[in-house]
Amino acid sequence: MRIIGSGCGEVRSQLLQQSPQAPVPFLHCQLTVVSPHGFSNLKRRFQTPLPTSLLSLTTTTTTTTTPKLPLKPFSTTTRSLPDDAAYGSATKVADVDLALAVKNKAIDISPDLKGTSIFLVGINGAMKTSMGKLLADALRYYYFDSDNLVEEAAGGGSAGKSFRERDKEGFFESETEVLKQLSSMGRLVVCAGNGAVQSTTNLALLRHGLSIWIDVPLDMIARDAIENGSQLSESEIFSSGSYSELAVLYEELKGRYATADTTVSLHKVASQLGHDDLDAVTKEDMALEVLMEIEKLVRVKKMMEEAAKPF
Repeated sequence: MRIIGSGCGEVRSQLLQQSPQAPVPFLHCQLTVVSPHGFSNLKRRFQTPLPTSLLSLTTTTTTTTTPKLPLKPFSTTTRSLPDDAAYGSATKVADVDLALAVKNKAIDISPDLKGTSIFLVGINGAMKTSMGKLLADALRYYYFDSDNLVEEAAGGGSAGKSFRERDKEGFFESETEVLKQLSSMGRLVVCAGNGAVQSTTNLALLRHGLSIWIDVPLDMIARDAIENGSQLSESEIFSSGSYSELAVLYEELKGRYATADTTVSLHKVASQLGHDDLDAVTKEDMALEVLMEIEKLVRVKKMMEEAAKPF
């Protein structure tokens, strides 16, 4: 089975969960299900309401509205902790300060970012996902995972995962349709799946926003798979074909990942912070680095726009 369409139903349900009070216009979408059992194509046209604020970017224009954020940055003053929280208080205070630093940086860059969507590419893993959600919260954007949208369109749960395993080509085609829908919107943080860079069409769609390669070592990604419920043990992943397949996939795709607008490497962030242990790098550390890279990109874009203006 191939599900070819924009995934509007899944986009709508997640949008309403994130912002149920948002005003919504109607958007026409089409979903085509192609059955391998001889059924004819089923085409179903329906109307799906989407928040007005998310329709600020289109495939033909980059005009967006500036996010409405507080005029003053959050205070970096930390409140005192109760006596029973004295253990580990230094770490907690540091975490609070870092979280505020992420929010303040997001506020700083938002006027120049102008609601431009952000696409995170790279091999899927816990760091990419958790950091993407943190970015969306700091920027007051909506968060989506393109693979999850495709799986939900296929029925969700085991049906969605079965679709991915049974028909990889169909899954990638469906992901392209999802990216078409998402790339026409603004104010999104999108965690793009592994296959998001496997076609020139997808790479072009990512150009409707800012693309960032989140480069995480493969051994950490393999460990994530174990912790997230993989039936293979750590030794089995590293000794069986699973890790080898992951390494092959990484080698095949890293050249395409490198075409992203910028790269944020876990190794590099750890080195900058003086950490020998990569696990010491937090999602806040990575998110702050991403925001600083975005700041550089929008600054360069602004300079180019200024230079292009007639005297």
